[in-house]
Amino acid sequence: MKIRKELWFGLSFMALVVIGLAALLLSVEKVTNGHLGLLMLGLVVTAIMLGFPTAFTLMGMGMIFTWLAYDRNSTKTLDMMVQAAFKTMSSDVLIAIPLFVFMGYLVERANLIEKLFKSLHLALARVPGSLAVATLVTCAIFATATGIVGAVVTLMGLLALPAMLRAGYSVPLAAGAITAGGCLGILIPPSVLLIVYGATAGVSVVQLYAGAFFPGLMLTGLYIIYVILVAKLKPQWAPPLSAADRVVTLPPLTQQLTTSTATHALTRLFSALKGKRNVDVPLGHILRQLTIVILPGLIFLLVLVTSYRAVTTVEAEAVYDIQQIGASSSSVESAADTGGLQEPPQENALKEPPSGDVQEPPGSAAAPAAPAAASIAEPATAAKVDSAAAPAAEASTRAAPTWWWVCFAILGALVTLFYLFLSFARLEIFKMLLTSFFPLMILIISVLGSIVMGLATPTEAAAMGALGGILLAAAYQRLTLSVLQESVFLTAKTSAMVCWLFVGSAIFSAAFALLGGQELVETWVLSMNLSKTQFLLMSQAIIFILGWPLEWTEIIVIFMPIFIPLLDNFGVDPLFFGLLVALNLQTAFLSPPVAMAAFYLKGVAPKHVTLNQIFLGMLPFMGIQILAIFLLYQFPAIGMWLPQLLYK
Repeated sequence: MKIRKELWFGLSFMALVVIGLAALLLSVEKVTNGHLGLLMLGLVVTAIMLGFPTAFTLMGMGMIFTWLAYDRNSTKTLDMMVQAAFKTMSSDVLIAIPLFVFMGYLVERANLIEKLFKSLHLALARVPGSLAVATLVTCAIFATATGIVGAVVTLMGLLALPAMLRAGYSVPLAAGAITAGGCLGILIPPSVLLIVYGATAGVSVVQLYAGAFFPGLMLTGLYIIYVILVAKLKPQWAPPLSAADRVVTLPPLTQQLTTSTATHALTRLFSALKGKRNVDVPLGHILRQLTIVILPGLIFLLVLVTSYRAVTTVEAEAVYDIQQIGASSSSVESAADTGGLQEPPQENALKEPPSGDVQEPPGSAAAPAAPAAASIAEPATAAKVDSAAAPAAEASTRAAPTWWWVCFAILGALVTLFYLFLSFARLEIFKMLLTSFFPLMILIISVLGSIVMGLATPTEAAAMGALGGILLAAAYQRLTLSVLQESVFLTAKTSAMVCWLFVGSAIFSAAFALLGGQELVETWVLSMNLSKTQFLLMSQAIIFILGWPLEWTEIIVIFMPIFIPLLDNFGVDPLFFGLLVALNLQTAFLSPPVAMAAFYLKGVAPKHVTLNQIFLGMLPFMGIQILAIFLLYQFPAIGMWLPQLLYK
């Protein structure tokens, strides 16, 4: 039987791990518990590469080596297992995982991706490599809504790959665009990876979402720039769309208004409101089209006015005149006219009871009696507020910040261009985007915006996202009992896998720390006298190599508990480190021999598309990912600016 190259690679890698562990144990004078921890780590990696279930391998190895560390005390071993599992599963953040996954499966089954891809490739028809660019944009949007790599790659493989192959695209370029775009879901929020990292590293998921937003956009932009450059330099790899593929069919009523799709829509619709030129077209149809046309302008003006007020209005603090403690009663009485606290009337003051009715207790005769006319003094702690001297808080204004002017200058230019070049063909494309692109964007912005702006916790936003997925599926008439059952089943399956991974990771990490493996690794790393840059290079290189045989879930739950304690020694922010890891782990789906994205695509690709062609197409996008990591390291503000702005 002939063994494939991928299996040879995997077996060779496992052999290197085993040989390295054996050499390590033989080179030390005395085998300590710390060395047993390193042995456990190597055995876990080897067992996972052999195909054993990750979660149960972690639990099994953790239990065995904990039992050895406790001198074969089964009671302590079981206690440690229960405590580690309970501590992990009591985290409230994990509730967001099944809710986000459920939202993703519902959105996937709402059949939006086909309409989204068609409308985007028509909207980008004049861009070089338009089909590949539309594929990347569709993948980014859909991956943001679902976060499920396998679902996005599979659906785009069924939809975009045949379209690109029919248009004469290079097989590696088409495959690389689909696989790289499909993996964006593990980086762009709401990402399950960021939730898992946040729970593992003890970092705020809200700040991780805010920090990952711009790196995700940057990586998507680099992909698009690469595709456009390839289409320009190698047009035979990405031919432009033919005229037949760019044809947009107008509705019958609109065809009665114009004979050409290039006619300017806004002026023609206004002219159709008067005269006999629209005699065969109902007025309601024209008004509906006009409403759609002026909608972007109205939204732009609404956002402009509300945001301008928000960034320029400063609420002044109210000033209160606090009455000094112990002030005279006259001042208090004068304050009564303005609503201040007032002493009770003198005639109703409290008096001592008659001496004949109440006898003093024995032994207190020496105590002097209080004057009979003395009223109860005002409590010393009662602060009087002079409301007359407290003017109402008046709002002051300030100049709008530069970033606001820049953003709205760009938006204003886009809206102006929209109206200048709004033909009837582009109007139909805009209407297609309204029914496919904007519902998804509203859902995504609602979920992410509520998290990033602090209006809701990730769990609360995930619950609203799941409700939004139900409403979206119902709006597109896809919310059937079978779809709901399948979504719930897949959500339970995925969530159970992640939760078992967390339990296994907790037991494994507890055993590793108990054996002293973490201390041994920390001592070894610190003995190398690495700088901050050298440590980051070493850690990211290790994660990059681990991405070949392992998936991102295994890397996060096994190796992040080893790296995170080292960050303080080198002055590395765990939030920034998490963003680097999230970018780096894009390679886990694109690097052979595992490269799950390649196998997802191969499962739905035509027979003449080989696995080697898919791997060849993924290599340039892996290089772009490394470039993105370099840019994020050189310019940390790409990821850190938004969290610092919102949560400083």
